[in-house]
Amino acid sequence: MKQLIECVPNFSEGRDMAVIKEITNEIEKVEGVKLLDVDPGAATNRTVVTFVGTPDEVVEAAVQAVKKAREVIDMRHHKGEHPRFGATDVCPLVPVANITMEETVEYARKLAKRIGEELQVPVYCYENAAFTEERRNLAHCRSGEYEGLAEKLVNPKWKPDFGPAEFTEQVQKSGATAVGARDFLVAFNVNLNTTSTRRANSVAFDVRERGRTKREGNPITGKIVKDAQGKPVMIPGSLKSVKAIGWFIEEYGIAQISMNLTNISVTPVHVAFDEVCKKATERGIRVTGSELVGLIPLNAMLEAGRYFLRKQQRSTGVDNEELLKIAIKSMGLDDLKPFNPKERIIEFLLEEKGNKLVDMNLTAFANETASESPAPGGGSIAAYVGALGISLGTMVANLSAHKRGWDERWEEFSDVAEKGQALKDQLLHLVDEDTRAFNRIMEAFGLPKKTEDEKTSRRQAIEEASKYAMEIPFKVMETAYASMEVMAQMAEKGNPNSVSDAGVGALCALAAVEGAFLNVKINAAGVEDKAFAGDKLKKGEEIRSRAQQSRDAILAKAEEVIKNLG
Repeated sequence: MKQLIECVPNFSEGRDMAVIKEITNEIEKVEGVKLLDVDPGAATNRTVVTFVGTPDEVVEAAVQAVKKAREVIDMRHHKGEHPRFGATDVCPLVPVANITMEETVEYARKLAKRIGEELQVPVYCYENAAFTEERRNLAHCRSGEYEGLAEKLVNPKWKPDFGPAEFTEQVQKSGATAVGARDFLVAFNVNLNTTSTRRANSVAFDVRERGRTKREGNPITGKIVKDAQGKPVMIPGSLKSVKAIGWFIEEYGIAQISMNLTNISVTPVHVAFDEVCKKATERGIRVTGSELVGLIPLNAMLEAGRYFLRKQQRSTGVDNEELLKIAIKSMGLDDLKPFNPKERIIEFLLEEKGNKLVDMNLTAFANETASESPAPGGGSIAAYVGALGISLGTMVANLSAHKRGWDERWEEFSDVAEKGQALKDQLLHLVDEDTRAFNRIMEAFGLPKKTEDEKTSRRQAIEEASKYAMEIPFKVMETAYASMEVMAQMAEKGNPNSVSDAGVGALCALAAVEGAFLNVKINAAGVEDKAFAGDKLKKGEEIRSRAQQSRDAILAKAEEVIKNLG
């Protein structure tokens, strides 16, 4: 699956949109990234830009944006209310999908190195990308702001992690930049059936990590308790990595708990929502819904859907669309206005436009297959047959999870259904991927071949495309075979009235394995690397043999169960 990271650079210009447009134009020039948001502020004279993409491309876009900001922003004349020390003041990277924080840190340091060495801008690495503990804090790194930068750079303690340690003429203009890696921040508001800001704040103080001030006697009017240093003693709230405050929203006529979830791996949105519901109820207040401000990763919403299904003791092995619907309704995200996942979930905003085979209806897919077009061919059909097979196995798991009298076994079948959904999604992806693999071969054969260099490049492209055209149906074989475990479990333990569905699923899975193997073999003829091709063919034969044995065992069990039903 594709790795995605978010970049949220803050530029020290919020009044001249022509300047900001010059910077964002550089981001949009880089393929593999998408500009999601540009948020200028006149008072702060600062613009927050958000873009997302694959890691290397995000780093490249960030470098180009910082380069342009260095050219068009002059920090010697900058004034604004927000703390700042550079034209590109901060540039954090945020893991979004299929990438760890550790990997994101490496990309952040790679970005910092390029900014420092290629652009000659002093760079301080902060938060998770920091090289020392004292530099984790952004405010500490930015202390003294731009006005104190000249003195800071010559102090050995404050030598930049990358870039010049002197206040050159160029640095006078560009200032310094803080590059970091941080967790995804979600702005999330919970709606209350009250108009009282004070009561909303009481709930906010109950849940936020910082909590509330400790007082002597009366918790509201009593004297504030202070520590030995004279600072107020705080009673922590119940949620980690959460900032919260209560406010009244005149537009909607209600009070809200406004929260920043600074690490959704520590406190996800669904946990924050449920905790606010609990604390509000204790104070006689009812939660009516919630509001998402900005964007959210897909997995955060899917986990919310699974969480609320588990609370209902229902199977979580349902498709993503159903999980999203459950999450939206459970948290009341459409309470104030319609919530459109296509506009609010990052991965959906990055989806490639164009016609996918799997988005066609059944008739259109069959008609396209039957047309004179060579694709979709046998490989795509094999993947789709496999998807239908595991869908049947997953159906049996979900039916079993909801079978009357089997309530105590719902989690057992839910786990199987979740596994089935993941295999189904992989096979559906391979439907289009097989067609793309075929198109890559056609494109390679269409390359020019007039010169020796062109002939060499064309031959290499054909070889790579031919290998890929073997790898995709081989992946179909592996995935379809893996799906037979679900059918086997359901034939053995699932709802006996649906055992025939498990059997049909096994037949489909074997058809997918054998059909995909034909495509592995036919594409092997075009591969010059005979060791690579031979290895795939040998492993493919082993998978086909095991799949046939699995099919036979599943059908035998299905026949036995059906006989006993009679």
